[in-house]
Amino acid sequence: MAYSDPQTVTIGATPNTLARVSSGVNTGSFSKDDGTSVLTVSHSYGKRIRRTARVTSTKISADPLLTNVNVRLSASVYIVIDVPNQGYTIAEQKDLVLALTSWLTASTAANTVKLIGGEN
Repeated sequence: MAYSDPQTVTIGATPNTLARVSSGVNTGSFSKDDGTSVLTVSHSYGKRIRRTARVTSTKISADPLLTNVNVRLSASVYIVIDVPNQGYTIAEQKDLVLALTSWLTASTAANTVKLIGGEN
C-alpha cells in the first residue's frame, strides 16, 4: 500500500503540499513543485527491518565569505525505525515512535531545542 498523493508537511507554520515524484520497490518520494521541500519514505529488509521517513528542506542563502554570491543549502531530519524481523508488534513499534516524538515535542519542544543546541 502506498501513501496518498499528495502529502502535506508543515514546516514552521507553513503547510507544504508535496506531490509524488517517484515510486519504486520499497521507496517513494514527494516534493514541492519548486523542490524546496521533499519527503522520502523507504524500507529496507535484511537481517533487520529499517523504515525511514525523511524531510529535506532546501533554500538559497548568501555566501558568508563571498559577497554577491548565493549558495544552495539543505537540511534534513529523519527518523529510522530499526527492528528485528520478528518479536516487536506494530503496536510496540508505534509506541517507540510516539515515545521519541512526544519527548522531542513536550513542553514547547524544549528537548528538540536542547538536541539542536548540542546537549546530551
